[in-house]
Amino acid sequence: MSRCLSVLAFALAASAAAVLLPAPASVAGQKKKAPEWKAPELPGGKAVVTDTSDVFVKVPEGVKLAEGVTVAKVAPAIDFAYYPGQTYAGNPWSTWGESTFANGKYYASLGDHKAPAGTAFVYEYDPATKAFRQLIDLQKLLALPEGHYAPGKIHTTLTLGKDGAIYFGTHRGSTRVTTDQYHYKGDWIVRVDAKTGKAEVVAHAPVPKHCIPTGLLDPERLIFYGGTAPGEGKDEGDSVHFFAYDVQKKKVLCDVPDGPARAMIFAKSTGRVYYVQASGKSLMRYDPAKPDAPEKIPGEIGIRAASEETKDGTVYTVSTGQKGIPELFAFDTKAEKVTPLGPAAVGVVGYITALKIDPTGRYLYYVPGSHGGSEKDGSPVVQFDTKTKTRKVIAFLNPYYKDTHGVAPAGTYSYALSPDGADLYVTWNAKRPDAKAWDTVALSVVHIPAAERRTE
Repeated sequence: MSRCLSVLAFALAASAAAVLLPAPASVAGQKKKAPEWKAPELPGGKAVVTDTSDVFVKVPEGVKLAEGVTVAKVAPAIDFAYYPGQTYAGNPWSTWGESTFANGKYYASLGDHKAPAGTAFVYEYDPATKAFRQLIDLQKLLALPEGHYAPGKIHTTLTLGKDGAIYFGTHRGSTRVTTDQYHYKGDWIVRVDAKTGKAEVVAHAPVPKHCIPTGLLDPERLIFYGGTAPGEGKDEGDSVHFFAYDVQKKKVLCDVPDGPARAMIFAKSTGRVYYVQASGKSLMRYDPAKPDAPEKIPGEIGIRAASEETKDGTVYTVSTGQKGIPELFAFDTKAEKVTPLGPAAVGVVGYITALKIDPTGRYLYYVPGSHGGSEKDGSPVVQFDTKTKTRKVIAFLNPYYKDTHGVAPAGTYSYALSPDGADLYVTWNAKRPDAKAWDTVALSVVHIPAAERRTE
């Protein structure tokens, strides 16, 4: 048989086989290709939109509120915008650390969650001009060689110190990249001047080979307090650590195992820090006047998030709620006494990772469903009245934003109140139609009606 006839015979046989054999994976059962990344934008290309609607104070269809939960009668006005810089696909773009309001501006963080080399940003939002300013791009600041670990998240609180700088710690984008393969030595404490935007590393690896998912600054004493997570490959006996770091002297004051899993109480009046051990579950107190080590004190309290201290010395906390119903607590920092306040959830979603108290100490604000799923309850912004011990939804952001702007606020770790308690700034993990959980980060400024925050 000639070579040409042989090729023809082979081709005919292959054609017949193609008819008889099942379709290849690329045709049947293959994983759907991710859609091409498109930077988030508002309809009409607007940078910020301001909305108000009675839909905000209407219980969404299919949402069932818990017993005793009420809804505001007056709808708020809400400013809404996407954060700049989301010009490529994150893994996903997300916000993980508490934000702050200072000097008339709002400061928040977001990251691309990439690994081993990711990046995170700190932005300033000016409510007067409704404009963003980027203060930090972590990848550019650290300027690490190719192949080196670079953090893809900021998971701590942004805190403004008395020196005018905002302090925070960094965190991994993936648990699997904090290894020697990627030259991992530990994470960073960073500060940036809120006015000039000048940024610098304060410390690298204050706890060697540990990330810093929990942290806050004592703004007067300039001590950074952190709770860590061991890097991949650390000894099995290693654990979450608690540490105290003097950012002026650049010195570790304390470093002990079995630290806080995710949050701490800071008593501004005394400088003391309280936390529940990740493993031992004991309530611990660290006093900077006695810096040797934290000591165990009586009491049981859940601390997945904690508010600032009120003028009367009260800090409000909430339990994790990931395996049950989140509970609210009041902690008297003078008597070191715990008072349970009841459930925090307003619907089927729990897990609250930030709490904000207004300047009067009367109203506590939070958003359930931090790690996604907030939209199941209508993405509610909740006001807890510390006087009457009642819960009220100030606004349901979903389904309004989903129907109007094509995005559903899906959860948040990040919000802050204006000093007068009138405006709540919320940085959302937001979900567009093709996203599985969320894919972008957005800001909403909820202008709380005066009628919904009476103090009589």
